[in-house]
Amino acid sequence: EGEEAVTVNYQNLECLLDQGLSAADLQKLNDAGYHTVESIAHATIRKLTDVKGISEAKVMKLKELTKSLVPMDFKTAADALEDRKSLLTLTTGSQELDKLLEGGVETGSLTEVFGEFRTGKTQMCHTLCVTCQMSVTEGGAEGKAIYIDTEGTFRPKRLQDIAERFGLDPAVALENVAYARAHNSEHQMELLKMAAAIMAQDRYALLVVDSATALFRTDFTGRGELSERQMQMGQFLRQLTRLAEEFGVAVFITNQVVANPDGMSFAKDSTKPIGGNIMAHASTTRLRLRKGRGENRICTVFDSPVLAEADAQFALGAQGICDATD
Repeated sequence: EGEEAVTVNYQNLECLLDQGLSAADLQKLNDAGYHTVESIAHATIRKLTDVKGISEAKVMKLKELTKSLVPMDFKTAADALEDRKSLLTLTTGSQELDKLLEGGVETGSLTEVFGEFRTGKTQMCHTLCVTCQMSVTEGGAEGKAIYIDTEGTFRPKRLQDIAERFGLDPAVALENVAYARAHNSEHQMELLKMAAAIMAQDRYALLVVDSATALFRTDFTGRGELSERQMQMGQFLRQLTRLAEEFGVAVFITNQVVANPDGMSFAKDSTKPIGGNIMAHASTTRLRLRKGRGENRICTVFDSPVLAEADAQFALGAQGICDATD
């Protein structure tokens, strides 16, 4: 019965057609990035009236329709606990790391990893793209993956190697990963709209953005543009959170670090993740990666509502993330 919980998370907008929504309006909403009943229920009236060709009266009618279909009132903590039991976790490929994360990367929420270059952020993204396709009993979620790449570091060959390691057919594994290269921060935002459209068509389990902040960092420069940058980044992260909740996918984003000049140079770690408070509040779980001995890397839980602040070692191999070597 776990299977049922995997598949039916959201309701397509088509189900409103018999309730009085016209096909033309449906198309307008789809073009604006609304593909599910949940997306309408979760959006503000102001946002919906911005959709071309949808009047305020129509928005009110839509809101009325979705009210009965999407539960948005209070429920008991006991019910909330039951709901959380159906959440799947994706294995990272390393037992130690899975133990630290209490099973793996959680679906339905936003996980952020940050660290210097060469700490394994992109390797982790690649590994998850394969493990999310595995059966639930093996630590997967039996879904496809979407990969938004902002730094040009996506390597399909690496996915083939990882698929072979987990006993999946490499050709099928690559078919199940939708990939897009984002060229600027506005394009990155557009791609999320497309991602929503793709997710409404099929069962997806993972959305990767590697890296979520790089383009914002270069498109907006200097103090003068900082507030604009944070605002745009806030919008982007809000959309990611929406997709995680709407489709129940695991959203996995990487983040860069910046040298922390007010930290003492001899301090244990003088870098901090960029994006400031906006980034910190948007991510449900934040993981910090740093280099260990040789190919080993250390992952620390930096911030999480449930996980204890602890470390775990893992290693980078030719076939993705694996257990640490002594």
